[in-house]
Amino acid sequence: MILETIQSPDDLKKLPLEQLPALAAELREFLLQTVSETGGHLGSNLGVVELTLALHYCFTTPKDKIVWDVGHQAYTHKILTGRRDRFPTQRQYKGLSGFPKRSESEHDAFGVGHASTSISAALGMAAAASLDGTRNNVIAVIGDGSLTGGIAFEGLNQAGHLKKNLIVVLNDNEMSISRNVGAFSAFISRKMTTRHFRELKKEMKELLTNIPSFGKDILKFARRAENSLKGFLTPGALFEALGFDYIGPIDGHDLPGLIEVFSNLREFDGPILVHVMTTKGKGYHPAETKPDKFHGVGAFDLSTGAAPAKSAAASYTEIFGRTLVELAEKDPAIVAITAAMPDGTGLNYFAEALPERFFDVGIAEQHALCFAAGLAADGHKPVAAIYSSFVQRGYDQVFHDICLQNLPVVIAMDRGGLVGDDGPTHHGVFDLSYLRHLPGLTFMAPKDENELRHMLKTALELRSPVAIRYPRGAGYGVPLDRHLTALPPGKGELLREGADLAIIAIGSTVVPALEAAESLAKTGITAAVVNARFIKPLDEELILRMATATGAVLTVEENALQGGFGSAVLELLQDKGLTVRVKRLGIPDCFVEHGSQAQLRRDLGIDAEGIAAAAAAFVKN
Repeated sequence: MILETIQSPDDLKKLPLEQLPALAAELREFLLQTVSETGGHLGSNLGVVELTLALHYCFTTPKDKIVWDVGHQAYTHKILTGRRDRFPTQRQYKGLSGFPKRSESEHDAFGVGHASTSISAALGMAAAASLDGTRNNVIAVIGDGSLTGGIAFEGLNQAGHLKKNLIVVLNDNEMSISRNVGAFSAFISRKMTTRHFRELKKEMKELLTNIPSFGKDILKFARRAENSLKGFLTPGALFEALGFDYIGPIDGHDLPGLIEVFSNLREFDGPILVHVMTTKGKGYHPAETKPDKFHGVGAFDLSTGAAPAKSAAASYTEIFGRTLVELAEKDPAIVAITAAMPDGTGLNYFAEALPERFFDVGIAEQHALCFAAGLAADGHKPVAAIYSSFVQRGYDQVFHDICLQNLPVVIAMDRGGLVGDDGPTHHGVFDLSYLRHLPGLTFMAPKDENELRHMLKTALELRSPVAIRYPRGAGYGVPLDRHLTALPPGKGELLREGADLAIIAIGSTVVPALEAAESLAKTGITAAVVNARFIKPLDEELILRMATATGAVLTVEENALQGGFGSAVLELLQDKGLTVRVKRLGIPDCFVEHGSQAQLRRDLGIDAEGIAAAAAAFVKN
């Protein structure tokens, strides 16, 4: 196999061009075999095999910098840069990250995980090279989906202004272009990238500029003619207006064509955008026909594409989505908003049932939240469903556009807490800290999927800013109440009496806290368990009563300890002048790596066993 001979990009460059298609086929087979066993981002990686080969064949990393946007399409890059033997450990506990990671390889120029950052980061590297007086190539690879993010356009705007040497590769796997137009456009684009064409263009510009009287007029006419032709044949007018030389669209699976283009671009100056058309899921029929289902996958049957049977219990995501439809069918003011994640947030059910009240704004969380504020300002009841770690990107909108104006926007934060295999970029372990201090915000977290339903009902009736955070994965399979009732704001519930200590838990840690209390009871320790329900406002009466009764409080949260739920309880006790012993369990001052949710909770001591051990030691000491 050719692939077995590739341990670095230098090995790739030794191969004759005619062997690269065979290598591409081997890479796809390797990706399919590995990801079908471990899970991961499949469709996007199958689509960029030839593009990645061409980039590493033409450029020399780490001297040249390749910055991958989001990073879930960088598997071939990892394999070609010395990590093939370890690749089966990707996204596994203590294995390779599913995303580019600077500490993992010198070939990973920039760590990523969230969308739309590549152009800005790459431009920073290009500016650094200019300041240092070095000559190297910097390439940002961004998908058409990520290009909807505002920061991507901010980067494009600055790049066109600075005129630094930057290559932006737009990986377009959605737009459909007919064969004839695409082939002709690719042909003229390659011709326009040759050094001879570039030099001729420069010489003609100088010649016409120096012709007295009418030379400049001829030059203006020539520019208009060139731009009109390219604008008519290609979709590059926007990028040209931003100051980029536009090349494309070209076939992203045509290795010789890609290599010709990138080889010609190595000596160019200024910002250039290369528009590449690829097929998501290329080479695997199930992924090509259903690319949305093979974006991120767990282990699956390679022969059929079928995934193993899911847990009998519905996921929090599904419960949220179906409950919102149930409520919206009775209330025409309710609208739903997603930032390019209808399936991931459960809003696919809403989109199917009430399409006229469903809005997908693309990868643009800031816009999603401000858009929701606008809807709320005009009397609607918007529910913006966004992953917890992605709400971080719209913090200013939550503060300025929602809370400051006291607008009734419901922020439904899926993936609150530890998410597992995607690692530190996706763990939602900071939201309790970065939202609870905002005035006027009500913040809830359910102990199970049934309570989530009631919290959604509560949020829509409050008519003020509300955030609800709930975990990734299946619920507990508890019975679902048919009749939904609003919960009293700021009221928790006492689930278990106890005299030795009070375990005050929030969200996903409540059920493990109950299990821990049962275990402690067998050793003679009686622990009260409180389901706080509300991060803000706290149930001050219940917490103070249990703290006074036991003299010892153990808080448990799946969030950073700094500024989190435990900190809120400490502040309450201090404000009320109550001196009791307090211990907090949660995420320490670190970024949590990837691994299964169960493994990570065990490591951090916030599963039932860890809570019981901490409680026992706390009581004895």
